[in-house]
Amino acid sequence: MKRFCAIVRETVERLPPVIRRHLKNVVIDVEEQPSEEFLRAAGFTDEEIAAGETLYGYFQPLEGVSAADMLENPNRIIIFKRPLEEDYPDPEQLRIEIRKTVIHEIAHHFGWTDRDLEQFDNDPNPFARDHKSSEEPH
Repeated sequence: MKRFCAIVRETVERLPPVIRRHLKNVVIDVEEQPSEEFLRAAGFTDEEIAAGETLYGYFQPLEGVSAADMLENPNRIIIFKRPLEEDYPDPEQLRIEIRKTVIHEIAHHFGWTDRDLEQFDNDPNPFARDHKSSEEPH
């Protein structure tokens, strides 16, 4: 859990400051896995749950909370450890998928939809360009 959380934390810390400063009212938690009740509340059917469908992450927006209450009741992002580890046993691919999940859920905080994120989600390693550019001499 400690190593998994470190990857989540590192992902957020590497975001550009212009994005990070808008995350002050967002709590990012790591949980082992979503419960069946959680999956049902997220819109999964009993058949989908029985078939093993699950979530890697989830964005819980504030609802009905005044601006004054935002610090006490922030938006919440949950990253689910076990589904990611089970689907991505290779350590490097797991690291990529954790980062993709964190960024995907943060994008929801900014109003992006799953449809908006399809190209990013479908890229096996959207960070490959970041890695190459950081290694090139300046």
